[in-house]
Amino acid sequence: MESASVLVVDDEPGIALLCNRVLTRAGYEVQSETNPRAAVEILGQRRFDLLLVDIRMPEVDGFDVIHRAKRAQPDIAVLVMTGFGTVETAIRALRQGVDGLLLKPFEKGDELVAAVEQALTDNRRKRETARAQALRPLFDATERLFSETDTEKLHPLIVDTICEHLQCPNAAFYQAEADGFTLVAKRGSVLPLESFAGDLLRRVASDGKPILVNATGPGEKEAQALLSDLKLGAAILIPIARSGLNAVLFAARDAGTVSFRGADLELFHILARQSLVALENARLYADLRAYVRKVEESQQALLRSEKMAAAGRLTASIAHEVNNPLQSVQNCLHLAGREDLPAEKRKQYFELARSELERLMKTMHRMLDFYRPGSVKMEKVDVLELLKHVLSLTSQQLGQRHIEVIADLPESLPPVLAVSSQIQQIFINLILNAFDVMPGGGALMVRAKALENGVEIQFEDTGPGIPEELRNNIFEPFFSTKEGGTGLGLTVSYNIVTAHGGTLDIVKGNGDGACFRLFLPKGDVS
Repeated sequence: MESASVLVVDDEPGIALLCNRVLTRAGYEVQSETNPRAAVEILGQRRFDLLLVDIRMPEVDGFDVIHRAKRAQPDIAVLVMTGFGTVETAIRALRQGVDGLLLKPFEKGDELVAAVEQALTDNRRKRETARAQALRPLFDATERLFSETDTEKLHPLIVDTICEHLQCPNAAFYQAEADGFTLVAKRGSVLPLESFAGDLLRRVASDGKPILVNATGPGEKEAQALLSDLKLGAAILIPIARSGLNAVLFAARDAGTVSFRGADLELFHILARQSLVALENARLYADLRAYVRKVEESQQALLRSEKMAAAGRLTASIAHEVNNPLQSVQNCLHLAGREDLPAEKRKQYFELARSELERLMKTMHRMLDFYRPGSVKMEKVDVLELLKHVLSLTSQQLGQRHIEVIADLPESLPPVLAVSSQIQQIFINLILNAFDVMPGGGALMVRAKALENGVEIQFEDTGPGIPEELRNNIFEPFFSTKEGGTGLGLTVSYNIVTAHGGTLDIVKGNGDGACFRLFLPKGDVS
């Protein structure tokens, strides 16, 4: 550990020399001065850990030396020597923040060394206590910084927090760019971006080391001159850098006010680290929001893609559903046009033609709802009617492959809050999934029932089933057990069901085939 430095100020050369010898022998770095004015100048040029000063001196009062020392070096420990140990002297010493009082003459060197050690210890404890008191409000500051995830609002919040906790009216946030610095946020008087001030910012950012400058006391003369020009009394610059962020935080007090201390620098260090974490937190939130938007867009694109793929596979069924009514209409109109038929019979054929046209229009309307992107607004849906329609729509395609549909459906099911076209897509995906796994024919059992909190529908086929080791992957994107399968149908269906607050699982059925259980909650359908 580096030895403490001591400045001894006493107008009696013998005392100054004695103190120098005793403390040097005890391991301290000592400089002695008999001229108090010269001592004040030394304090403005070099930092010391402790000032050992006599109270009674002819030219300058010892208390005046202490006052000037505290202005130049606010954290310096002070031990006063006096041959007049009155109560008034002790009270005045305490008011000036003196850390110890030593009565002259002291007979043994050990007494001096013990007093110096105690003064340094007491000064350190006072600074630690002050630091602890300053840290308490930091919890509120940290919570306030971390709760803001908008970078545009976070920059001025950081500046306000610096001003509040360092008790200074001036602060700024400088962002390093390729060609210099940008003043992102500020409050009060701040450093300009050009000439020496700009060089100072670049030095702090490149070195990664903070700079504390007081207009009076030890320090860089050019930096002190800059503060004087800006009518500032003290300034601290601290760099912050992480994950592409390179910036400098600035805090300053006005001229004629209290200088910054070492404790202020430590506090600013903590604020800078908390600000850096808050900025990183805000960046991660922004990345997360962008990622969520991208995922949502991808899911919508996936939904549209799979919907069109499923619709393409339904072409044969659609043609069947459209062709049959058209043929009926054609036949009815042909018969209605025969003049040899009675008027009542011709009217009956016209009614049949109108009925078939209405059925055709309803079918086309349902299919258009499925094809178009449509609204994603949830509404009250009769899932039983929707399921019957999809079964009717796919019946021709299933029948051509000799797949028998065995429907165990109740007379009614409670309505659910859902997007009709999306639930229809789930039904189509599950039915066509069964169609694909039974190329040689088979049976598809469709069961539905009402539960206390929703509706359950099961689709069970007599195909080869899904191996146990693959069941955990069946809903993953691009995973398919079918040759030429996209691996998206079940994924899209699963995502739709999840978005509706329901579940889609593969469960044990009555046979060896696959059995999918779909649950849709009632929701608020009032």
